[in-house]
Amino acid sequence: MRGKDLGQAEAPERVIGYDVERRRGAPPTLVADALDAALAARAAQTGRAALDVVDVGAGTGGFAVRLAALGHHVTVVDPSPDALAAARWRAAELGVTLTAVQGEAGDLAGLVGDDAADLVVCHNVLEYVDSPAAAMAAIARVLRTGGTVSVLAANVIAAVLQRALAGRYDEARRLLTPHSPSAAVDEPLVSAPAAVAAAAVAAATVAADTAAAASAASGVTEHRRFTLPELTALIEGAGLRIGEAQGIRVFGGLLLGAGAAADPAAADALRELETAVASYPALRDIAARLHVVAFRAEAPAGFSDACGL
Repeated sequence: MRGKDLGQAEAPERVIGYDVERRRGAPPTLVADALDAALAARAAQTGRAALDVVDVGAGTGGFAVRLAALGHHVTVVDPSPDALAAARWRAAELGVTLTAVQGEAGDLAGLVGDDAADLVVCHNVLEYVDSPAAAMAAIARVLRTGGTVSVLAANVIAAVLQRALAGRYDEARRLLTPHSPSAAVDEPLVSAPAAVAAAAVAAATVAADTAAAASAASGVTEHRRFTLPELTALIEGAGLRIGEAQGIRVFGGLLLGAGAAADPAAADALRELETAVASYPALRDIAARLHVVAFRAEAPAGFSDACGL
């Protein structure tokens, strides 16, 4: 796994959940609400109130601790021992239990076992792993039939817009060029033949890796980013079924300081606006982060079949 910034193992805030999204200016409930809905549907499907959750690349455990506090059995997987120590510390502070496993996303099935999870949380991971396709394949193996994966990843379109608005035009062009539209990536892959799906996965991975390599060669430190079609291609290429897609921080990602407005009323209004546009296709697709929910083989009742691409 490449250099994901996990921060220092500092004492966590004494608040359950949402801290990562709150610091980034996102509506605190958007991703958490999607996880809660997935867990509620899965509990109804299985008749089990306490579900098995794996948080891969969990960092210091912001979402994991919240899910454990709700009574679920949560395993956190991360390559950083410092991050795992911080996650245990956060859990102990709140009186909940986590199982912590050190390892890489691509090795997930070997770390936790096949068919081990009702929900896999994969947030801000695909940007840094050596092979996004291998990581998604491992996640698919870990999911039980009907299980859900929550994928959160950086959006290349937002990064291009941010740099262009800041007058950094060369950086914007370097980020965008490898992601130029192609039929293999930008067409929805609903029930695509295996060969077409494999080609789309390869195209998505090459585009994202080329962008990172070009930025590194220019002296600009960048991680991998995705367009929404590239992200869904990776997920579908692992044999998973796409559910809902939403954009996280549509305006907060573009407006400097928008997530921490001095006027509380303005901050509340921005959060309401972000919530309103999160699933609006034209705006969702330029959000700082893309959030996709997908399922293994069969979708829990109450979830959409398509993300409106």
